[in-house]
Amino acid sequence: MIRIFGPKGSQRDEEEKKTQDTGAKRRSAGEIRLQKEISELDLPRNVKIEFPRENDIMNFDIKLTVDDNSSLWYGATYHFSFSVPTAYPHEPPRVHCHTKIYHPNINLQGNVCLNILRGDWKPVLCINAVILGLNFLFLEPNPNDPLNQDAAQTMRDYPDRFNDNVRKSLRGQAINGEPYPRLL
Repeated sequence: MIRIFGPKGSQRDEEEKKTQDTGAKRRSAGEIRLQKEISELDLPRNVKIEFPRENDIMNFDIKLTVDDNSSLWYGATYHFSFSVPTAYPHEPPRVHCHTKIYHPNINLQGNVCLNILRGDWKPVLCINAVILGLNFLFLEPNPNDPLNQDAAQTMRDYPDRFNDNVRKSLRGQAINGEPYPRLL
C-alpha cells in the first residue's frame, strides 16, 4: 500500500506506540476542526460558553441572554447544549434547548428548528454561525418553518395574542395548560 499522507513506516509506528503508551486517544478530524474554531471563537457579548466535562470539546453548553430590546424574549437567558459529531464539519452539530420556551422554532422538548442545522448545513459553516443563528431566532422567529405548531399558528393568525403568550411564558405562567419557568 502506498501511503500518501502521514509519517513513514517506523516513524508512524513510534507515534502509534506513544499514543498507546500514554493512553491518549487519536483525535478525529472533527475534533481538530472544532478545537481550531473554539480557539478563534468570536462570541457576542450576550453568549457564554461552558465545557462541563474536562477534555471533551465535542459537548458544550452555551447560555444566551437575549439582549436586543426589540425581541419579545428580551432579558431572558436560555441554556443550549451542543453535541458535535465526529463527522463534523460534514455533519452539523446537534443543538438542544434546555430552557422551556414558547417559540415557533423551538418545541417543548427543546428541539431547535434552524435551517443551518438541517438541510442548509455546509462544511464551510462553523459553530459561530450556529450561535449567530440562535441569536437570530430571538429577533426573527419563523412561523412558516415551525416545530411548535401552536405557537406558529398563533403568531401567524393572532400576533397580539402571540406577543401576550410570550410575555406570560416569561413570567412563569401557563399557556394552553403548559407551565413555563419564570425567566424575568
